[in-house]
Amino acid sequence: MREIDELAGVDDPAWPELEGMLAASSVPVELLPADREEGRRCLVQMQVTARSVLGALALNTGGLLLDDGWLRVFGGGSTGTLPSLGQVNGFPAAFDPGWNPASGLVVGHDVVGGVFALNGHDPAATGRPGAPGQMTYFAPDTLAWEALEMGHSVWVTWVLSGGLEAFCDGLRWPGWREEAAALAPSQGIAVFPFLWSEEAHADLAATSRRAVPMREVLGVAADVAGQMGPCGPGFLGEV
Repeated sequence: MREIDELAGVDDPAWPELEGMLAASSVPVELLPADREEGRRCLVQMQVTARSVLGALALNTGGLLLDDGWLRVFGGGSTGTLPSLGQVNGFPAAFDPGWNPASGLVVGHDVVGGVFALNGHDPAATGRPGAPGQMTYFAPDTLAWEALEMGHSVWVTWVLSGGLEAFCDGLRWPGWREEAAALAPSQGIAVFPFLWSEEAHADLAATSRRAVPMREVLGVAADVAGQMGPCGPGFLGEV
């Protein structure tokens, strides 16, 4: 086990570069204040250093709200706003060297139930596509995981560079930005007919939408995905 001083006190932390990227981003981004102690707890359980973007987010931010809140990127947690990486992924209260997120580390949610997760050491064993250490996305319009073929740091750069604009083309309707901005961070958007339905695929703008607890958005998608296939999507995060 590496102690917090070894993990946090590195000579070349990723935070200064990441902070510059946040300031220069063309994407609307809100940097949430960090819960220092929770961030340090996350760093110890993940056993990553502040040289990594993942470690920098945990140690220096409470998380990020991108595109007027459409995407929540988890960090060290911000009281009353976003849960931490540890809370979303159910980290043990005290460091446990034998614990790891079985199907991957959830690092972000979008408001319609999309889940961004970092693959563990054996994604195939848990039904996830892609290579170990690569990002995947649970798509709410297909109820399936997709390999993104990039690591976490590249993913953060990608979302800050506007990568979601084309990626989310089939998930966004006229007025999505205003609806996302009006949400509390604990809420998501329930779309009806559901995003995976033929009706939504044919005319997303004609759907009706309402703000609901984010756990409801994720729960419905997980339940339906489990009914449609041989197994469910697995862990989508605790919110």
